[in-house]
Amino acid sequence: MRRALLFFAAAFLVAGCATGTDAVTHGGTFEFVTPGGKTDIFYDPPASRGTVGTLAGDSVTEPGTTVSLAGYPNQAVVLNVWGSWCGPCRSEAADLVRVAGATSAQRVQFVGIDVRDSRQAGADFARDFGLSYPSIFDPPGRTLLALNGVPRSVVPLTIVLDRHHRVAAVFLHAIHAQDLQPVVERIAAEA
Repeated sequence: MRRALLFFAAAFLVAGCATGTDAVTHGGTFEFVTPGGKTDIFYDPPASRGTVGTLAGDSVTEPGTTVSLAGYPNQAVVLNVWGSWCGPCRSEAADLVRVAGATSAQRVQFVGIDVRDSRQAGADFARDFGLSYPSIFDPPGRTLLALNGVPRSVVPLTIVLDRHHRVAAVFLHAIHAQDLQPVVERIAAEA
């Protein structure tokens, strides 16, 4: 009897932790592992890369408008997880905008993911720092579930996806233009 109760209690807890039908993520083959505690991680060759799941959410600056990874087919995508409260996010914002502008002709799209923020704080950050790319408003960080295993506590976080939306690089720290742009250009140039 005790085993049966433990089984049902465990099943209840697992079901209670499920994302439900309102989740913004589904599927994907990418599984994040930090090899040896590195903070700059590259996934090469391209055939070894895993795809991310469905990633979509409400726009920070245009409530009611969905920002979705699926909206950028055959484009390399740079995902940047940020929060208005995050000092390093503020220091990297101008560099991200600079690289987004410099690589847009190569069919590279930047998408931000605003976590642990109020809508107004996120919108103010996007405006004040001149974010030229859309951002998903995601206070609980649910969109990161599409990035299987990527730590939801690491902010800022930048992930570079190739044109097949496979994870090519992960940066677990604030990134600067001189470090990010060559990586983005290399991945955008892949066949």
